[in-house]
Amino acid sequence: MNTGHGLRPLPAATPATGFGKLRVGQWFLLAGVFILMVFTVAGAFTVISIEETREARVAVVDVVDPAALRALEISNALTSQESSVRAYGRTNEETSLQDYRGAVVAEAGALASIDGLMSRMPERRTVAAEVARLKAAGEAWRRDYAEPLIASVPTMRTEASNRQNAPVNAARFTEIRQSLTALQDHLNRLHMEGGVRLEKGWQALYLALGGVAGVLVLAGIGSVLIVRHAVLRPMAELNGQVRAVAQGDFEHKLKVERPSELAELSSHVDAMRRRILTEWRRASEAQSKLEEQTAELRRSNGELEQFAYVASHDLQEPLRKVASFTQMLDQRYGDQLDDRAKQYIAFAVDGAKRMQLLINDLLDFSRVGRVGGERTAIDTGLSLQAALNNLAVTIEDAGATISSDDLPTVQGNRAQLTQLFQNLLGNAIKFRSQEPPRIHIGVRRDGDMWEFSCADNGIGIESKYTDRIFLIFQRLHGRDVYAGTGIGLALCKKIVEYHGGRIWVDGEEPDRPGTTFRWTLPSGDTDE
Repeated sequence: MNTGHGLRPLPAATPATGFGKLRVGQWFLLAGVFILMVFTVAGAFTVISIEETREARVAVVDVVDPAALRALEISNALTSQESSVRAYGRTNEETSLQDYRGAVVAEAGALASIDGLMSRMPERRTVAAEVARLKAAGEAWRRDYAEPLIASVPTMRTEASNRQNAPVNAARFTEIRQSLTALQDHLNRLHMEGGVRLEKGWQALYLALGGVAGVLVLAGIGSVLIVRHAVLRPMAELNGQVRAVAQGDFEHKLKVERPSELAELSSHVDAMRRRILTEWRRASEAQSKLEEQTAELRRSNGELEQFAYVASHDLQEPLRKVASFTQMLDQRYGDQLDDRAKQYIAFAVDGAKRMQLLINDLLDFSRVGRVGGERTAIDTGLSLQAALNNLAVTIEDAGATISSDDLPTVQGNRAQLTQLFQNLLGNAIKFRSQEPPRIHIGVRRDGDMWEFSCADNGIGIESKYTDRIFLIFQRLHGRDVYAGTGIGLALCKKIVEYHGGRIWVDGEEPDRPGTTFRWTLPSGDTDE
């Protein structure tokens, strides 16, 4: 089956044999399955080690150690309570009583914190029982010693109150110390056991990570071997063959045995080599013919330019004679001619002049981009001034007012830009309204381009004609209304497009009469 360009499809690749049947993906799949199995075992062991280590750390750092700290706070609070009560019994000072009350609150807060940790506490029931005994011992001490002493101080002498309650204080506080010691010893033991578990967990984790690292190393080594055997060596072989072709040995055959993808690729590349070689030979022949045709086209264009130059002079000379002798005929025999004959003479003179103008306009149109088309940095203000000088009489007769912004420097041809301004200004004056023409040449920067505008207060252009006005010989008005050849705006379009820009006309705006032409030209800044 042929394609749309007449080229046949490439032939099918030669099938691989032996290990060459395996694709690169299959090589990696076999190795990947084995590595995945080992990696899964090592990963599972790692996850278990991490979880056990985390649990041991949480038990030690987040539960046992905070509980031990709270037990120490309880010890400090009970000691503060005992010293504050005895001081109150000796001095009957309110400050000592306030210290006692504060220590009671501190003890309650520490006990509450331990209760909050109890749900995650190792050996929770034993620890809870010890905390309960400590709490009960504290309450018994306050009930049997502290509160009675505080109540008796205002009515008894302080020393008598202390001596009376001292035996109770010693007995009850001894129970507190015993309960507190049991709790702290238990928490210390849990801390040590948790530390041992944490150390074992870290060791297991390091071992698991070492296993994972080993698997990764093996995977890397396996991948390197597979890539070397299945990819790098065949690629190097194919690269050498392609280099030989690139260095000019176009007859060198490309063939690689493995893997399947490279074997198929080498077969297709070799088929493309053969086709490219064939097409290159055809293209060389076509290039030779094209160069011959280009040379013939240059010669033909030169002859056409010479013909246009000669034709312009040879055509205009008879036209000048026709117009001149017809006018002489009117001057010499005008009194002998009737009105119809004079009208015929006027028609002949007008036709000759219009033909002469049309020839000049066509020559100007054909010269754009061919004759004198060199582009340099041009001050468009000077081009506008030259156009104004050429139109000085027309501007004065029409009473036109022309203004402009500060015009920039662009890359262009001075004569053609002057002609561009002259044609646009001439049109604005020609197609004026009842009011004196007011024309403004504006400009603004648009990226790498300058956007110019020519706005007037004339009769305007209907939107439905904006696409037609730039076509050659397109006229919107009859010759009896507005003179002209219909080439002016087409010439403007050709000049602007030759300079790399575009030209257009704004749509109608009810609140603003007249027409606005806009066009773009490349910047002439030296730093861009």
